[in-house]
Amino acid sequence: MKILHFADLHLGVESYGRIDRATGLSSRFLDIQFALDQVIDYALENKVDLVLFCGDAYQSREPSQTQQREFARRINRLSISGIPIFLLIGNHDLPNAIGRATTCEIFDTLAIKNVYVSNRPEIHRIPTKSGTIQIVSLPWLRRSAVLSKEATKNLSLEQINQKLQQVLTNIIDANVPKLDPELPSMLAAHVWVSGAKVGSERSMTIGQEHVLLLSNVANPAFDYVALGHIHKHQVLSHNPPVVYSGSLERLDFSDEEDDKGFYLVEIEPDLEKGKRRVSFEFHPVTGRRFFTIYINIEPQDANPTSTVLTAITEQQDKVRDAIVRVQIGLPAEIEGQLRDNDIRIALKETHYFTIAKDIKRETRLRLGKGTAEEITPPDALKTYLESNFTPERAKILLEYGEKLIQEQKMRQG
Repeated sequence: MKILHFADLHLGVESYGRIDRATGLSSRFLDIQFALDQVIDYALENKVDLVLFCGDAYQSREPSQTQQREFARRINRLSISGIPIFLLIGNHDLPNAIGRATTCEIFDTLAIKNVYVSNRPEIHRIPTKSGTIQIVSLPWLRRSAVLSKEATKNLSLEQINQKLQQVLTNIIDANVPKLDPELPSMLAAHVWVSGAKVGSERSMTIGQEHVLLLSNVANPAFDYVALGHIHKHQVLSHNPPVVYSGSLERLDFSDEEDDKGFYLVEIEPDLEKGKRRVSFEFHPVTGRRFFTIYINIEPQDANPTSTVLTAITEQQDKVRDAIVRVQIGLPAEIEGQLRDNDIRIALKETHYFTIAKDIKRETRLRLGKGTAEEITPPDALKTYLESNFTPERAKILLEYGEKLIQEQKMRQG
């Protein structure tokens, strides 16, 4: 049995993009479509038994009609070819209100052949050309869906997350005895598992999240644990395999060094031991490159613009058609010598570029009359932020900083 496992499509991400003249659509939207086409093409050409998608089809909870149309077209290619596809609901797929439909619910409502949608935890038994497979599903669950207001009354955020972790663990444990040991079984979950290395999802996360322990999901009853939510592809365990497929396309510079793609999972009976053997392999897809050029200019540099242009020219092959970030560190006294327009012209072959300057000023942070031992942490933070950021930015950062300081005090009793 061959299963293709991928996740975190995030159709609708348009950061670092531009309008495509031929279609009028964001170039980043087209990038993600291209990555998805490679997945669908592979599934059809290699006649896989099942395509397993582990959540976050769209970036927005209310995707546009165009985004829904293009996703449905690709799902339809699998459906009419007789390849079942399992769609798990991720946190970006949930609506703002409980009564509203999830982004993928339309496939279930229309009873599209070979398309299975999981909006809630349950066991799905899916027939394939190589036999039936059973999938325990754990879509992203709202806190309000599993914990009542009374159960969370007067609890800290950390205590609420601990309760939520226990509820999710109990859901998995309750479904394991219901599995048929004669059939191959998988857990499909959109969740954060402890020990995972994070990527671009960090910038999409608001507040703290519940995290399940690896031992909670690595149950030996499962032949394979397919995960979504974390954007860096990685293997957390081999027995059983616990695997994040990662996002299908690079979404920001946190993904710069990462390969993007999907996993092909093969499950076959071990005739000698009477068990099932599982193998899995990562298959990269071709995607848009993200590339950073770091340039440090010395105070004695007589022509800083030339130094920057030389650094860009040396990386010309990597810069072409890529999303490029140029980070320039230079002393304040020569900042005015940089010819920004010349730098922009040198980057014309990029797909998109940003230029950031780290201006080094010879100033000392003064804390007034107070010593480091006397000044309070909030005051020290305020002094630092006001000395290094714009007033608007400093105000926002100070609000977050004060919340973190307060949370730390609460933890310490």
